[in-house]
Amino acid sequence: MNPLILDTHIDIRWPETPDWLSETAQCVDLPKLRRGGMSAAVFIAYVGQGARDHAGHAAAAARAEAMLRHIRARADGLTARFCTTPDAVEASFAAGIPAVLSAVENGYAMGHELGRIAQWRALGAIYLTLTHDGHNALADSARPRKNLHDAESEHGGLSTLGRAAIAELNRVGLMLDCSHVSKAGMMQAAELSRVPVAVTHTACAALCPHPRNLDDEQLDMIRAVGGVAQITAVASFLKPPGANGVTQAGVSDLVDHVEHAIARIGLDHVGISSDFDGGGSVVGWANAAETGNITAELARRGYGAREIGLLWSGNFLRVWRQVLRGAA
Repeated sequence: MNPLILDTHIDIRWPETPDWLSETAQCVDLPKLRRGGMSAAVFIAYVGQGARDHAGHAAAAARAEAMLRHIRARADGLTARFCTTPDAVEASFAAGIPAVLSAVENGYAMGHELGRIAQWRALGAIYLTLTHDGHNALADSARPRKNLHDAESEHGGLSTLGRAAIAELNRVGLMLDCSHVSKAGMMQAAELSRVPVAVTHTACAALCPHPRNLDDEQLDMIRAVGGVAQITAVASFLKPPGANGVTQAGVSDLVDHVEHAIARIGLDHVGISSDFDGGGSVVGWANAAETGNITAELARRGYGAREIGLLWSGNFLRVWRQVLRGAA
């Protein structure tokens, strides 16, 4: 039986968004998703970091809400189902219908209004990525932005507002994604959260020293709190650039990172994502239609159906269920 394949991080083009029901130039559309056997996809309401003033925060909030509404509208219940719980995802898979999910990337869209977190959950979002590139009012980023006049560290990890935001995420049942967050912020967030955290698109710094990757101490923290680290298909996260300055990575490189994480923290805390249409694409998994190549490589390395199922969705769904059970 084919595994439930849940890709936890896929960007969308915005605001000129192609019709995803037909073949497009995007890495992910419904025809490619079906050809590749991808069962479920988390589409992202991404907000780039901007000015931290009232106008900037208001524009970011409006963009995030509009994108969440658009993602929800992608699913008509027949060609795809919009899912907001693990049970709904599994039911959609059992019915042979692709599942559409949504999430918000960059807590900048919250501004200083904690109430937005409950609004996003009400619109169906399943997680919030605390930062993107550049510090925001919640936390330091792993990649400060010089053009935004970021210091190397602004909050020493989390801000007071960031700590309050994590409490609110836990309360409403919105998963905390620590991708893009500085090491200090990620470690503090994992420790502070009452429920396990996820890192939805990352790789292993031990194999490729990149500021977006998790080092072994961070991986250990993921295991300690019962979370999950999703290894993603961004070439620059998987391999250093060659002599010509170009990075080329393939399916085997991604699975090398998966195996490092498994060896360090155990299979139950590792997953896989693409970051398609947001920088993700490697040789052999260049779009959703090639998803089977990842499964084939895992099988070639000796992973069985149970292990492959955990890596593709089981571990992430476990964390998500724990987040929902922990909600007030």
